[in-house]
Amino acid sequence: MTKLGRWIAVGVLALLPVAVRAQFYGTAPANGIHGAALPKPPVGDKVAIVVFEDLGCPACAHAHAFEQDAAAKAHVPLMRYDFPIPAHIWTFQGAVCARYLQNKVSPATAEEYRKDVFASQQMISSKDDLQRFTAAWMQRRHIAMPFVMDPDQSLAKAVKADFDLGMKVNVEFTPTVVVVTNDKYQVVCGTKTGSDDPAKIYPVVQAALAASHGAPVVKRVGAGR
Repeated sequence: MTKLGRWIAVGVLALLPVAVRAQFYGTAPANGIHGAALPKPPVGDKVAIVVFEDLGCPACAHAHAFEQDAAAKAHVPLMRYDFPIPAHIWTFQGAVCARYLQNKVSPATAEEYRKDVFASQQMISSKDDLQRFTAAWMQRRHIAMPFVMDPDQSLAKAVKADFDLGMKVNVEFTPTVVVVTNDKYQVVCGTKTGSDDPAKIYPVVQAALAASHGAPVVKRVGAGR
């Protein structure tokens, strides 16, 4: 290719949409994440979106819709892990509530609850605020709220297990969003550079699928683990 031809090619590439130009590079250097500890896609899937989030984190609220949209469009699993920051005094209990809805009602209901908690962050500043929000939320949907949501502490243990996994992976920021294949990964949000852009999740997923030679074998509806 001539020098002029190379410049024309570069110019055309710059005009292409992000979805076309995005690449899946695999393990990125110095991103802080311990890739060996990251979850892998479920059996039958080649690519998954792994998210570590805190329900009180504004950046997590911003990324939430991009995560859902990418998973739905690309038909890949969205694997959420709770990483409640200790300084956020109500978010651990919020994660327990979401886990209750996931187990007792449906994963889709839990996703809806998470979305609404994110949208109402400014109204929730304590465990009492969360209790009132959750009670009203469940009442509007005709879901019976138990007097004790987690009597055997199994839900709290599951949330703690998510947090422990995040520590093992070396999550330092929320949200941490990673596109994973069976042998590679790419951090989209949660880097030390501060250049996170959740709008890149879907293009990176597309690139990972292309690198994995096609779409997942199993087409999934909805999100969740």
